Amino acid sequence: MNYDDLLTISETADRSGFSPSALRYYEKEGLIQATRTSGGQRRFERQELRRLAFIAAARHLGVPLEQIRRTLDLLPEGRHPTKADWSKISRSWRHRLDDEIKALEMLRDGLDGCIGCGCLSLQRCRLSNPNDSVAARGPGAAFLPKALHPKHDAG
Repeated sequence: MNYDDLLTISETADRSGFSPSALRYYEKEGLIQATRTSGGQRRFERQELRRLAFIAAARHLGVPLEQIRRTLDLLPEGRHPTKADWSKISRSWRHRLDDEIKALEMLRDGLDGCIGCGCLSLQRCRLSNPNDSVAARGPGAAFLPKALHPKHDAG
């Protein structure tokens, strides 16, 4: 294997925007792969940058690592993923993105309505939240569309 064609962990970090510790973690979790030099240093194939870009986009959407792993497991082993492979994954995520867009539009429209009201307080608002009745639902943004609620990872 020609290690000159591979990226060091520092080069991969610079190109991907992830810290070296994140790269080591993602490798440990099986999301990306690295080879080792005879001295034990990690080397990454350039194709791992595509996987890392996908991970970054998915994390930005709040996708849990386990779901990212399951999606990346759909990619072929033993060969570089093709455009068709990535398109298949892209199509599988289109519904999720459409839901997020719809939720953001609802949030935007709701903010327009609240700002138009003038009070800017859902605690005192007699229209949206009379007598602070929403407090019974518990903490957090009760009017935030479910698709925009924070997603929590187990790991």
